[in-house]
Formats: sequence, structure tokens, C-alpha cells
Amino acid sequence: MRAPEGVRGRTPGGVCVVVERDASTGPERARRRHDISGTGGPVAGSARSTGGPSPGRGTGGAVSSPDPAAVTGRAVGPKTGPDDHAPGDGQRRAPAPVLAADAPAADAPAADVPAAGDAATDVPAADDPATRAPASDVPAADPARAGASSTARGWLLPAGVGLAVALAFTAYSVAQWQTFVVRSWDLGIFTQLAARYAALESPVVHIKGPEYNLLGDHFHPLLVLLGPVYAAFPHAFTLLVVQNVLFGVAAAVVTWAAVPVLGRVTGGLVGVAAGLSWGLQSAVEAQFHEIAFAVPLLAVSLAAAMRERWRTAAVAGALLVLVKEDLGLTTAVLGVVLAWRARRPALLLLTAWGVGGFLLATRVVLPLLNPDGEWAYGSRLDLAAALADPLALYDPAKGHTLWLLVVVTGGIALRSPFVLVAGPTLAWRFLSPEPGYWGPTWHYSAVLMPIAFMAMLDGVDRARRGRVRWLRHYSRYAPVVGLTACLMLLPQLPLWQLTNPGLHFGAPRAQAARDTLATIPDGAVVETDVGLMSYLVDRTDVYYLGNRNPVPDYLLVDRQSGGVPQEWGDVLQVAEILHPGVPFEVVHVQDGYEVARPVAD
Repeated sequence: MRAPEGVRGRTPGGVCVVVERDASTGPERARRRHDISGTGGPVAGSARSTGGPSPGRGTGGAVSSPDPAAVTGRAVGPKTGPDDHAPGDGQRRAPAPVLAADAPAADAPAADVPAAGDAATDVPAADDPATRAPASDVPAADPARAGASSTARGWLLPAGVGLAVALAFTAYSVAQWQTFVVRSWDLGIFTQLAARYAALESPVVHIKGPEYNLLGDHFHPLLVLLGPVYAAFPHAFTLLVVQNVLFGVAAAVVTWAAVPVLGRVTGGLVGVAAGLSWGLQSAVEAQFHEIAFAVPLLAVSLAAAMRERWRTAAVAGALLVLVKEDLGLTTAVLGVVLAWRARRPALLLLTAWGVGGFLLATRVVLPLLNPDGEWAYGSRLDLAAALADPLALYDPAKGHTLWLLVVVTGGIALRSPFVLVAGPTLAWRFLSPEPGYWGPTWHYSAVLMPIAFMAMLDGVDRARRGRVRWLRHYSRYAPVVGLTACLMLLPQLPLWQLTNPGLHFGAPRAQAARDTLATIPDGAVVETDVGLMSYLVDRTDVYYLGNRNPVPDYLLVDRQSGGVPQEWGDVLQVAEILHPGVPFEVVHVQDGYEVARPVAD
């Protein structure tokens, strides 16, 4: 007699058999489970537990058996572990036993149930201890370890690009250092700042003036991170390495963002192009500046935005306020871009943080700590005068800077809202009457490089998903156009000087410089120009001779490239100008380097 659909039967062993019909395939499937008095879980060997229907197909429904062993071909018991119903080491499960059609009802004796057959009983059970592989032979899945391994592999190429960029820049810095190339007094200034932080002191920098707190010059509290590094490696060259490493980190982040968009080969090349871009090379040539910390922070923020990691993007953007006062406005624009992109108004708090940081720095902190009681660089931005004659804003140097930004990205960066983040930096530079801010040289364009290249990646991604057909087509070639432009620019950039070191790093006065430095003992108070400042600052107390300074132990001038006006004359004449009435005597003269000291009473 066929059991009706959905009818339950109960075996003497406490096992329920439920008959279900699969409407799509026709044959009935038997589902067995322990009743409430059992241990719970599906019965081993049931059709449901083996992952498929019973191979026994007939016109009738399966019926319950008085003895589960007669149906399954083996003893039935409660589930004892996670592997009881899972194949081990690739073992196939044993097929479910054949259930005879029109079998007796649940209360019929076991002898009335037909045998499962020799073919079925000869197949070992899937969870038979004799046939199941040992648990030790089955490797346990470790999602955390697999995820960490995948992440590590994903960072191999970016890390390689970042390391290559850092090494290339460090090679250039070594060439500069060994040949006594000093671009400005900034390296000496930041070295004194790092030494003060390493000693857990306020950042008083004598190069800027006696008892001059450098936080009154620019607002850069994040530079406190230089303290531990300088304490471990107390040398001015350390700061050059730090900057090179930070630029390498930025290149690694750009590579990490580029690979999913462009593939490993093109993405890796874009990372190299970003790392060796014209803005970063110019910054390395100009030696250390505080904006070195802003470059990786901008790269991290925009890369996180592309991956929709909004918290990371916001935190990295917020730290920009602590790098330099004008970057507060950059943070403000970044907050608007992130809020629009994420459709999260809460990210506008980043904009408020940026504006607040800018106002706090320029209206409170800088005037409070500056000896003149004002923001020293506020006078270099005359917005009213600039807007009074808009046509006068144009200058070929400004056009050159903009053209370079566009061409190295293949122009497709303009498709991304990320380009808006460059607005504040370009605005204060181009609105200033200072020509040194307008062109692509020095370190002023370094912060624009991660913005430009991340905008290129975002522009490619958006163009591919956009509705403009020609732009979708061009997005395939835009990275190649940008890479070609970067390649063509290389011979004009500072790193190219390494291909002809004899021409660019000849150092005809290197020995004279060493002999001059040897005349000044450690710990002395030295008043000097830019010429050898960076080589004295980590072992002496250095003052810049353009300020009102106390009478030094030694006065050093470089009459060839130190920056002292030629009309000032030799070192004794300079001493008379700086310290009238104080007699000095010459102690060393060699190849334009001159050293004097006060005459002892």
C-alpha cells in the first residue's frame, strides 16, 4: 500500500520517515530525522543527508521501515561530529539504498521489507569509520590565513614599485649630498626642528632667528614624527631618506589602486609614473619639506575612496590639516567630494574640520607664535588685487604647470571629481604675486601628483561605466597616452642627471668643503650662509647670517654659491656688517670658502 504524500511513519528505533514528492522530477524522496526523543540531526545515510535523492525510483512512495538498518544497509545512530555527513579527502558518498515501491506500512515486520540488494550493500558507507579518511589528513579551512595571504600577494607589486621609487630618489639624494649640493636653507631648518623634537623640546629653530618657534612659521605639528627617527639617526641626510620613503609609499598606494582598474602591467607602470612624476622629482631636488607627509596621505585618502573605504579616506584626509596650514582648505574640498561620492552627508564633517583647522592655524596659532604676531605668508595672497585685474592672472608659467598636470594623465583625469581636490593648492599659488609659486619647479607641485594620478584612475573607471561612447573608447588608451607623456618628460627631470654624473655632480670643490668643515669643532655656535649649512646643522648650533644673531664662535661664508651678496665682500667685511665693533680673524680660506672667528680678548 502506497503511503500518501506528506504522511509520516515512525520506526521502532525512533526514526521518522517523511514522504515528499519533488514536483519537478516526479519521484518521491525520503527524508528521515530523529524524533524529539532522539539526539537530533538527520539520520546518517538518508537521501537528504547524502546530498541527493534516493536512486530507487518507482511509482509508489517510500515507506517507513521497522528497522533503519534494513533501509540504510548499516546501523543508524545519532550524529557524532561535523564530519559524520561529509566526505573526507575527496571520497564520494555512498549512494542511498534503494527503497522498494509498495513496501509494507510502518507497522509491518522488518522481514517483509525487501533487501537493499547486493550492489547496494557492497558500497561502503560514506561515514563508515573504516572508509573515512583520518581527520588529520583533511586540512582545516582557515579563512583568516587565506585572506591575509591574498592581501600579502596583492601588495607585492605595489611594495616593489614603492621600494624602487624610494631607492631611485635616495640615489639622487646621495649624489647631491656627496657633491655638496644645497638647494636652500630648508633642510637645515627642518633638521634643527627634528633635533628639538628628538630631545622632547619645543621646535625652536635658530636658523630662522634667535628663539624662533617654527610653529609660528608654518603650522605642521605632524612633523613631530621626525623626532624618533632623528633620535635613531641624527643626521641631516636622514630627512632626505624620510622624504624619499614617503614618496615611495605614495607610489605603492597608487599602484595598489591602479592594478584593479588597469591590470598588473599597466597598473604597475602607472604606479612607477606617479612615483617618478615631475612634481615629486622636483621636490626631491629641492630637498626636504613638510609636504612630504601630505603626498602619501592624499594617495591613501583617494585610493580608499575608490574602494569605498570611507573611514580610511576621512582619517587620512583629516591628517592633512596637521601637515601645513593651507592643506586645511584641501581637506575641506576633499570632504565635499567624499560626501557627494558616498552619499553620506556626515562626511561633510571633514569639510568643517578642514575649514576650522585652517582658521585656527592662520588666525590663532601662527600669529601667536610668530615673532611679528601675524601669519607670515598671509601677505603673499592678495585676492582683491588679483580679482581686480583677472587678465593679469595669466602667465606662461601657470599654463605650463596646468598643461603638465593634464598631459601626464592623458587628460582623462578631468572626468573625475578628484581634480577638485587640487583646487586650493592651485588657487593660492596662481593668485599669489610671487612668481616662484607659478611654475612646475621646487616642491610646490608635489601634493598635486597623487591627486592627478588618482583622478586619472577614477576617470578611467567612470568613463568605462559612462554613457559617452567615445569616452568609453578613449578610456582604453588614456593611460598609455599619460605613460607616453611621462616617458617623454624624463630627460628634462632631475633624475636624468644620474645618467651623466660627471656633468651634474662633478663637485670640483668637494675637498675644499671637507677641509673647511674640519676647521669647525662640534658644538660650536656657527653663523653661516646656505653653502654648507646642512653639513653643520647636526653637530653645531647654526644661525643664518641674514638675521640679527648673537656673536658666533665661527663665521663661515661661501662666496661662490652661499647666497651672500657679492658687494658684502670677504668674511671680515661680512663680520663688520653683521657685528660692528667686534674684531674677527680669518682662520681658513679655500676655493671660495672663508672662515673667521672673534679675536680673543
